[in-house]
Amino acid sequence: MRRSEVLAAESVSCLNKALCALKDIWEEIGIPEDQRLQRTNVVKDHIKNLLDMMIKEEESLKKRLIHNIGTCKTEMEKICLELQLPVFEEERGISMLQLEKNIRTQLDALMKEKTRRMQQLKVLVDQDQELCDILCSMPYGISPDSVPSLEQLENFHQHVANQNAEKARRYGEFMDLKRQIILYMEELDHIPETSFEKDVVCEDEDSFCLSRDNITSLKLLVCQLEERKAENEAMCENHREKIQQLWDRLQVPQQEREAFSDHMVTSKKRNLEALRAEVQRLEELKLLNIRNVTDAIRSEIAVLWEKCFLSIDQRQAFAPYFSEDFTEELLSLHDAEIQRLKQHYEDHRELFDGVHQWEESWSLFLELEKKATDPTRFTNRGGNLLKEEKQRSELHKSLPKLEKKLKAQIDVWEHEQGREFLVNNQRFLQYVEERWELHRVEKEKEKQERHLKKSKQMEEDMLYGTAVRTPTKRRLLGAATPNKSRKAPAARTPGSGKPPHPRPQGCNKENEAQLKGTPLSGALLTPASPKPNFSIASVASTYSEFVRDLSNTSNSKIQHGVLNSTTTNL
Repeated sequence: MRRSEVLAAESVSCLNKALCALKDIWEEIGIPEDQRLQRTNVVKDHIKNLLDMMIKEEESLKKRLIHNIGTCKTEMEKICLELQLPVFEEERGISMLQLEKNIRTQLDALMKEKTRRMQQLKVLVDQDQELCDILCSMPYGISPDSVPSLEQLENFHQHVANQNAEKARRYGEFMDLKRQIILYMEELDHIPETSFEKDVVCEDEDSFCLSRDNITSLKLLVCQLEERKAENEAMCENHREKIQQLWDRLQVPQQEREAFSDHMVTSKKRNLEALRAEVQRLEELKLLNIRNVTDAIRSEIAVLWEKCFLSIDQRQAFAPYFSEDFTEELLSLHDAEIQRLKQHYEDHRELFDGVHQWEESWSLFLELEKKATDPTRFTNRGGNLLKEEKQRSELHKSLPKLEKKLKAQIDVWEHEQGREFLVNNQRFLQYVEERWELHRVEKEKEKQERHLKKSKQMEEDMLYGTAVRTPTKRRLLGAATPNKSRKAPAARTPGSGKPPHPRPQGCNKENEAQLKGTPLSGALLTPASPKPNFSIASVASTYSEFVRDLSNTSNSKIQHGVLNSTTTNL
């Protein structure tokens, strides 16, 4: 039996006991039967009313529970919809009280989540609005009155973070542009004029609107100031070049130039004004010294003619150069010509510099070639001989490469100019070929001269018995020591304009013995046996021929000592 049934049985038992007790009391009191019935009805009615009232209250409680459950369900469904969460599912098999408690607990949790999300949304909305005011951008597309989902809050939070990063980036860009603007304005002596310039330079940085349009305007302002600065610098540089030219042409004293030196460095507004005034002053002074200035310009033109390798005809084509009528118009023509020549030189500077480089390399190459044939080079110390040989070898390789490069540049130049590129009134490549050919001819000539000199020396050695000295300067076999030698009088050979070489006494005694008893006739005497005639015509033109002739002479049984004999009899 359930506990509720037990309690109900006990209540009935208590009620019966109470009625029995009342009955006994009434009997003892002597209350008549009809009054006892009446009193019993009163007890019954009282108990009945009490129970009815209790039932009514409990029914009222039941109704409240049902109502609360319905209300909470409705509210919870609404909040779940706002929070974009699944609807709460009732637990089956529980009482109304437990159901109402569970629903109310879940509803309280949902209300707290809603409140938390709304608070986060408000904070993000405030931050986004502040960033929108600074960046002049549109607010994030979310309603501040509706409950956001977790995904919406996360996206909103990321958007605010991106906006903060964009703010920091733009602020840094703004500060960098502002520094540039202030620097350019200082260099240009420029005072902010427009409201935008004043906002940038004079107002607080935090109050400046970092919109895309403003950043673009800042960049545009920087570009404008850069252009103005570049224009100022270009104008200042042009004025400085003009001033330097006029100083040189007018021979302005150095002291006067140094007094103006401050304006020759910086390019601010005041410097530009000072440079303009100086140019104007010098131009006026130039008109008073037209002849001297014209002569100075002509000197510069002559230098550019050389740099640009202009021919005589091209130089003479500028007739004002040779005019003696010094007027302002003549000076203007010279100014225009020198500007044209300067521009022409700058347009083709690489080609002209390459030609000059070739000429310098060629001169150095010829100098090293000349040193390579110098007999005294072997006495050099400090390793210069090896360095010169290495440098000569490098030039021998680099010159053809440079000539090939110049040929390509000259082809382009001739195509653009419509005329031939001349150096010393001839095409450059032809000029180069002639230099190489002349170098080859000179080397061949030097080679032939050395052979002829060697041949003459050999003839003299054979005629006069002069010892053939080797580079090591070794003493000849059979030669007397210096302390035993003495000079002997020399006899002239008929037909010869120079005396024979003296020989030391005691040398070639064998030959001397062969010559004793032979009368002197003033000419080279020959033994009775047939011997070849050593004349200039018979001397070999090359060393190899000389060796062959010498071998033939040996086969004819001519003693080697004859080569060391003289033509005189001691």
